[in-house]
This record gives sequence, structure tokens and C-alpha cells, in this order.
Amino acid sequence: MHTAHTDKKSSWLNTAIARIEADYQRSADTHLIPLPLPAFAEHGIDLYLKDESTHPSGSLKHRLARSLFLYALCNGWLREGSTVVEASSGSTAVSEAYFSRLLGLPFVAVMPRSTSAEKIALIEFYGGRCHFVDNASQVYEAARTIAADTNGHYMDQFTYAERATDWRGNNNIAESMFTQMEHERFPIPRWIVVGAGTGGTSATIGRYVRFQRHETQLCVSDPVGSVFGEYHRTGDVTLTAAGSRIEGIGRPRVEPSFIRTLVDRMEEVADIDSIAAMRALSQLLGRRVGPSTGTNFIAMLRLASEMRAAGQQGSILSLLCDAGERYLPTYHDDAWVMQCMGECDSANSRLQTLMA
Repeated sequence: MHTAHTDKKSSWLNTAIARIEADYQRSADTHLIPLPLPAFAEHGIDLYLKDESTHPSGSLKHRLARSLFLYALCNGWLREGSTVVEASSGSTAVSEAYFSRLLGLPFVAVMPRSTSAEKIALIEFYGGRCHFVDNASQVYEAARTIAADTNGHYMDQFTYAERATDWRGNNNIAESMFTQMEHERFPIPRWIVVGAGTGGTSATIGRYVRFQRHETQLCVSDPVGSVFGEYHRTGDVTLTAAGSRIEGIGRPRVEPSFIRTLVDRMEEVADIDSIAAMRALSQLLGRRVGPSTGTNFIAMLRLASEMRAAGQQGSILSLLCDAGERYLPTYHDDAWVMQCMGECDSANSRLQTLMA
């Protein structure tokens, strides 16, 4: 026999899932952008970016947040009035704040004080509250504590990112990539390049590639200071590192959602090289991109240069993770870059050599 409490719970749950599904139906797929790089195209090497900045909450993390909310709802972890808590360097928190507002739930983002003011403003725009810690390694415990104190739910993107998305299909990012590539010169990419914050995107793409029996290889572009590259080499889950200065990717500890056996290659990228590539790509596209997209672009150019030198042809596909407007006072500001990252001249020279 159904009780009134059960009926109310089911009613709220059904409404919550329906709202997320309706939001999904209102959202078109993101665009696939070919990069005009004649130095590679004339050798039979085509580069593409999937533009994830066009999601309603402005970044690749919109997909993750949608999956995390559906996962939590269907597991019975979220209920009417629950406070949603997340540990995030910014973009995931923006997207989760968006979905929390959609469901009428309070949201708290736990993040380092160094998070860009633009992301903080977006979280607050969607009705979220920001809780700051001094060091990125402190976000996990602070998030767990706040969730316990509010009798809420810690979403824990770093644990659940790799399992919340259906990697077999269901319009995940990998399926969308391969569908959009169907009419290109080289429809099955030789390489897909992604960064890793949680590792959820690389896990989804890596599993999908294997499931579909594609020959595509997966490269993770990793900023200096991240632990993922060394973990990929050694398999030591106890490793720690200083942490990344490229917002949104790289981590100071090994995250449960980063599945090293799905990654064919890691490319370590210096911070200043990411900045130089971010700026060059912004000029190439006629609009600003974020720094993690610059990290991806460096890895793409390295792979394309190797393919050209080896006489190989094919396509390389990566992600435009978010728009550069979120980083105007930081990564797109000359004075900030000089103070925090150093001069760009040598990085620009390396980039020009890669692009030549």
C-alpha cells in the first residue's frame, strides 16, 4: 500500500527528473568546428573542436552536472529541499547551480579562493552560495562537512563522474562526436584529445571508443603540477602533486573517476604554453576561449606535427571547454599573466614552430 509520504516523494522525484529531461530537450547539440590550419590540412591532417561553451550553463560541465543530478535522483540521494554541495574549481559548480535552481534546491560550491570572479558571479547568479578554502586539497573534506551539517547531499563529481554517464550511447559526448564526424574527410578520428579534471570525459570517450571498436586513440592533455601524468605512468594511487594552475583541469591527488587504462597517451603542457595557445586559438576563431582549451590545442598540435612528420593522414578532435569571457581579468589579462605565469615570448615561439 502506498503511503501519502511515498506518493509525495515519488511526485517530487518524477517532477525533478521531468524538469531535467525537458531542459535537455530544449538544448540543441553543440557545434563541431573545423580549425583552418593549412600547414596540416595540405598534408591530410584535419583538426576539429567540439564547442561545449554553447551549453545553457556555458561549459563542458553542463553534461556532467546533468548526469550527476540524474544519477543522484535515481539513486534516491536527493530529495525535496536537499542542499546540494559540490567541490569544484568553478565550471562544474556553475552547471550544478543551474540544475539546482531548476529543481528549486539550495546549492553550495566549495572551491579555492583563487577561482575566477566571473565563475563565482555565475554561481551566485543561479542562486548558489560559495564556500572558499585556501588550498585545492581542502575542498573534499569541507564539502563533506557542509553536506553533513545541512543534512544535504555531496555530489562528489570526482568519484561519480565516470559512472554517472552512460558511455554506451544515449547521446553522450562521444556518440555525438562520432555522429558529427560522419561526413568529414576522415570520419573516424586518429586521436581525440581531452583534459582531465575529474576524468569523467576521458572515461566516457575511452569506453565508447572500445565499445564501438574504433581505432581512435585517446590523449589526455595535462597541465604541469597535475598528478594524472605520473599516475598514468606508475599506477600509484597514493601519489600527490602541487596541483594545476590551469583552471578546471589537473588535480593534486588521484581522483577515483580518472581511469588510466582508458588513456593511450598523456601530454604534459606548461602553463605558459596553454596561455599562448589559448590566445592564438582565440584569434584563429575570432572569439575568446578558456585556458584549458589552450592546453588541448597544444596537445593537438604536437600530435598533428608527429603525424605530418610520419607521413600519416587523419583527423584530430578535441573540445572547446568554455568561453574566455570567464577569464578576462586573469588568463586573458597581460598583467595578470606576467605576474602569475611569466612572459609569453618563448611560449609564442614554441607555438609558432608547432603551427608552421
